[in-house]
Amino acid sequence: MNPKVDFFFNKPGKWQEAYAQLRRIILDCGLTEELKWGVPCYTFNDSNIVLIHGFKDYCALLFHKGALLQDAAGILIQQTENVQSARQVRFTGVQEILDLELTLKEYVYEAVEVEKAGLKVALKKTAEFDMPEEFRIKLDENPKLKAAFEALTPGRQRGYLLYFSQAKQAKTRMARVEKYTPQILDGKGLNDL
Repeated sequence: MNPKVDFFFNKPGKWQEAYAQLRRIILDCGLTEELKWGVPCYTFNDSNIVLIHGFKDYCALLFHKGALLQDAAGILIQQTENVQSARQVRFTGVQEILDLELTLKEYVYEAVEVEKAGLKVALKKTAEFDMPEEFRIKLDENPKLKAAFEALTPGRQRGYLLYFSQAKQAKTRMARVEKYTPQILDGKGLNDL
């Protein structure tokens, strides 16, 4: 147990008993407990394997390379269509966790084997993401904007493409493009300050 992570387990909340059981199960698998992104993250040889997190309606284990797991029990969930690698196992009560303890350990051990083997999730290339027509036109009209967008890291490019594409109406997509044009020109990602 890592004392830096204790605050997560000690703060009052809906999922504390569930978190304690998940922590026990994962630590039984011999992983190293760390604090990353404000939540307990468990690593093997400095590689992220699984983390514990909670939401309003459920708590979950998130396997970083869950897309590569066999999922023999059929319990892994892809949070959204845009999540490429990670997969969750969701829980709404402690008994679910206890009932799945052996299965969860098998998944953790499999995730460690995936890491040992050096396997990587084949991620979609930025060019494979949809580019909204409004943004494509703006890039064609403004060579500086196009150059600035192409100079961004692939992750920042994907962030913009996903955000712009999520808007259902053309005027909303255009408003988003207009709003973030200065940020793109400054070489910043969607959430950069």
